[in-house]
Amino acid sequence: MKSSIIICPMGYCLSLLFFLASLPGIFAQDVKHATVVVDGTLTTATTDDNFICATLDWWPHDKCDYNQCPWHYSSVINLNLSRPLLAKAIQAFRYLRMRIGGSLQDQVFYDVGNLNSTCHPFRKMKDGLFGFSKGCLHMNRWDELNHLFSRTGAIVTFSLNALHGRHQIRKGVWGGAWDSSNAYDFMNYTVSKGYKIDSWEFGNELSGSGIGASVSAELYGKDVIKLKEIIKDLYKNSDSKPSLVAPGGFYNQQWYAKLLQVSGSGIVNIMTHHIYNLGAGVDPNLVNKILDPRHLSKVSETFSGIVQTIQHNGPWASAWVGESGGAFNSGGHRVSNTFVNSFWYLDQLGMAAKYHTKVYCRQTLIGGNYGLLNATTFIPNPDYYSALLWHRLMGKGVLAVGSDASPYLRAYAHCSKGRAGITLLLINLSNQTDYIISVRNSMTMRLHTKKKMQTESSLIHGLKRSVSWVGHDTLNGATREEYHLTPKDGYLRSETMVLNGIPLQLTESGDIPRMDPVHNNNNRRRVV
Repeated sequence: MKSSIIICPMGYCLSLLFFLASLPGIFAQDVKHATVVVDGTLTTATTDDNFICATLDWWPHDKCDYNQCPWHYSSVINLNLSRPLLAKAIQAFRYLRMRIGGSLQDQVFYDVGNLNSTCHPFRKMKDGLFGFSKGCLHMNRWDELNHLFSRTGAIVTFSLNALHGRHQIRKGVWGGAWDSSNAYDFMNYTVSKGYKIDSWEFGNELSGSGIGASVSAELYGKDVIKLKEIIKDLYKNSDSKPSLVAPGGFYNQQWYAKLLQVSGSGIVNIMTHHIYNLGAGVDPNLVNKILDPRHLSKVSETFSGIVQTIQHNGPWASAWVGESGGAFNSGGHRVSNTFVNSFWYLDQLGMAAKYHTKVYCRQTLIGGNYGLLNATTFIPNPDYYSALLWHRLMGKGVLAVGSDASPYLRAYAHCSKGRAGITLLLINLSNQTDYIISVRNSMTMRLHTKKKMQTESSLIHGLKRSVSWVGHDTLNGATREEYHLTPKDGYLRSETMVLNGIPLQLTESGDIPRMDPVHNNNNRRRVV
């Protein structure tokens, strides 16, 4: 099957190409020319410096879906934090955003202060929310987690229990006042220990009709006002105060608008929403959905909707994707953890950034089928490397891109990260068509990239002779860095990603491998 993705930064002295391609069983029968134009004169949106984010969830080892139990011991409570590879995987990002939260977070008590409940782990319970009892976070475990965060440079968002003190007034709907006492004691402990929390999030998937439980926007709005007061009180002696994040649910226009209206100016700093646009993890059509541009584009309505809701009701807030795993119920077995999922993932990152999303949190760092790391071996899955390349190459400035190609060729561009230039992401979703692409940068020059998006061997061997610069006053020795990602043995569901012909595997010492580009030198040329 044929499909591919490219990220390519362009500039006076350098350019970078990040290319994700599958190896087709036979050569594509159709070859088309396409022009991609990048407007480097103006950024259309900006992301946070640390756009890439990954989650840690609360699910215990006996969380099962479709007769599979893929979580193992990867939860906030029982993950082995001493595994060297875990720290190395986080440190590779230098500053990785991490969100601590998930479905069970609204059943978590914190073993601190005047807690009147018995502190025990989550247990299977037939009538419990999501089939589990309430659980507890011990402070010694919180200490251990913060030690990991501190030594790896993680930027932490912690999602608080928003159902404490409430009661169910009818099926799926909860009412009553939020009891903030346990959250206050937990946050106070965190402050007293000097633990750095970038932001506190309130609740998980309680917006609209909710998932398992829901709370009205009116109640939610009053509760976040209270949480804001707690943050101001506990951090009154701090130079910087954590942001308030809400609601961590699925986007519902009326509910989200009402939350901003009720809470008022400056209360909610960040509005989070969740995305699982591939459907159920058991769906046999997951791969077809991932490679279908029409299906991928449907979620743009959600991105557009939340931007408009914020603009009209709370322009002081910004948008995050607080959780997204592609397929829900732990992800797709032998899909979410394989090469093909990077077509969905990188397209999501590109689309989200284009629609003013500041941060995108992947479900999960580890746990379930959709973890960036394998839940038992901690070895990175293909999407880990896609995330790491994005983090290292794509800057915060989003640029406009136009193309005359079919919808199967998708293009996203950013200012390059930490240096001059433009980074271009191209995604070829077609299993029948090769594209010969001419890329033009309207900022200061034209870059003609005539590259056939084809098989790995012919693409790599033809790399240097098939690409040339054309521009005004470009410099001698100008270079372009190119990253070509393919699946091992051409198998789309391979769990091994190949970079420029070299499999991405841990080093002999158990370190994350180097991710070196192919360099291309370009002679100075004059446009006449």
